[in-house]
Amino acid sequence: MDMIKEGEHIARQEAARSIAAPHAGEYLTFRLGTEEYGVDIQKVQEIRSYEHPTRIPGAPHYVKGVVNLRGVIVPIVDLRVKLGCDEVAYNPFTVVIVMAVNNRVVGAVVDAVSDVLDLQAETIKPPPELADAQAADFVTAIASVSDRMIMLVDMVCLLGAALGSIPGQA
Repeated sequence: MDMIKEGEHIARQEAARSIAAPHAGEYLTFRLGTEEYGVDIQKVQEIRSYEHPTRIPGAPHYVKGVVNLRGVIVPIVDLRVKLGCDEVAYNPFTVVIVMAVNNRVVGAVVDAVSDVLDLQAETIKPPPELADAQAADFVTAIASVSDRMIMLVDMVCLLGAALGSIPGQA
């Protein structure tokens, strides 16, 4: 029975990768600690400085709360907490990347935004297959640019389920 579940899990991962397979184009890169990540720039709506959100009772620990962004209530997810990284104090470089995820607006707290890179297809490689790794579901590729390794992230896989677990957001 475990082999069936494992096979189903692998099939879901492969289906997600084929749907969200990264392509050449522009990516917004950001940092969490010493690691660098990239997200398709077309998903990004804006970058804002971090402001203390209003906490939502019963929300998962990685959801810092919500902010009112020009009349739209936007859940704020701390990616450090969501990914199990060490928590750090927010500083002037801490920003929120506001993006569209599953036809909703969500903000992702990151340590800093690096830059926008125009990635060519030859710089983008599939991620290594890691059994039982949390990253296997949302890291769709790794880009190698000069001496930098950038993990390309599918925010729908990373944050989509989180939106359904926020009270009032389902």
